[in-house]
This record gives sequence, C-alpha cells and structure tokens, in this order.
Amino acid sequence: MEPFVTISGTAAPMLAANVDTDVIMPKQFLKGIDRNGLDRGVFFDLRWLPNGEPNPDFVLNQRPWNEASFLVVGPNFGCGSSREHAVWGLKQLGIRALIGTSFAGIFFDNCQRNGLLLIQLSDAELREVGQLVTRPEFATIRIDLGEQKIVLQEGRSIEFAIDALRKEALLLGLDAIGSTLQRTDQIKAFEIRHLQANPWLA
Repeated sequence: MEPFVTISGTAAPMLAANVDTDVIMPKQFLKGIDRNGLDRGVFFDLRWLPNGEPNPDFVLNQRPWNEASFLVVGPNFGCGSSREHAVWGLKQLGIRALIGTSFAGIFFDNCQRNGLLLIQLSDAELREVGQLVTRPEFATIRIDLGEQKIVLQEGRSIEFAIDALRKEALLLGLDAIGSTLQRTDQIKAFEIRHLQANPWLA
C-alpha cells in the first residue's frame, strides 16, 4: 500500500448522514472477478445521469472537488452491507482520507485494512471543516498523519486521535500481513519459548 505521511489536497463536502455502502458502491459493480473499474462505480447513481453523462449537480463532478483527495462526510458513513468494494472504489477514485464524526464498524475496519485513513472529529470541528471546504478557495487542506493534525487553508490546525498501530501501518504503507512481518523476530522468539515449554507440540 502507498504510505500516508503528509498529503495536501482538495476536500469535498458530503455531509449527509447515514450514507451506506449501497450508495457508495451499487450492487451491479460487485460482479467482476477483479477490482478493475470500481472507480466508476463510486456514488454511481449520484455521479452519473441516466444517459451516462456526469451529473453537474453532484459535488464530485464540480471544480475543484472533482479532484478530491479527501471527503468530509456526515455521521454513520459507510453503514449498510459489508462490501469491501466500496473502499476499493474510493481508493481507485483517489480518495486518501475520510473526515467525519462516526463510521460504521465493518466499513471502518475495511478502510484501515486497505490504507484509507479515517479521521473522527467532534460535531463542532466537523461543522467547521465542512463549512470551510464548501468554499472553493478554502477547499485545499493538508493532513499530517505524523503530527495527527488537519491544517486548514486559513492556517488553523485541528488535532485528531488515531490508534498507534493503525497509524504506524498507514505511515509505513503496510497491510495486516506487512504489519505482522514487522514483528518476525518477536514471533520466532515466541515460537521457540512456546515449544520449549510444550515440547509435545513438536
């Protein structure tokens, strides 16, 4: 996975509550045998008109948010069915982080396993960020994972919390297997101790 250290980019406001995975990635895009083309499926019914043209009223089809690296989202984002395709599609679309107040549990775990940073803010902080990035001139923000802060266009910083292990994995670009392999020496030492204490296992 691509490491996440410090990234500057456009943040798009999508502040509706309870946006579920069926909206993020409709069911017709779950039929493929690989992950190719999932970027087209992201928010398909919102992004595209019935004739196949981009919907000009949808924020991700408008400048500057059509090149968004971050989404500022409403509460309980990612609820509904547990489809990892939603996360794969967001990543293919170029989304590196989601900023909200709360996320559905399975969606939260899927994002972490696939290198998509989730930032949880207070209601007041999210309102501030959401209102700011609705203005094109303030839509560019910077996320510094090492310092655990969001730097807004006006220079104000908002700090956020993140689990230490998840932070390390994102900084290093490691998936679950990669994170485990970082502790190879500890695993081998445990195996030796365990077999010495329980020789019958050998």
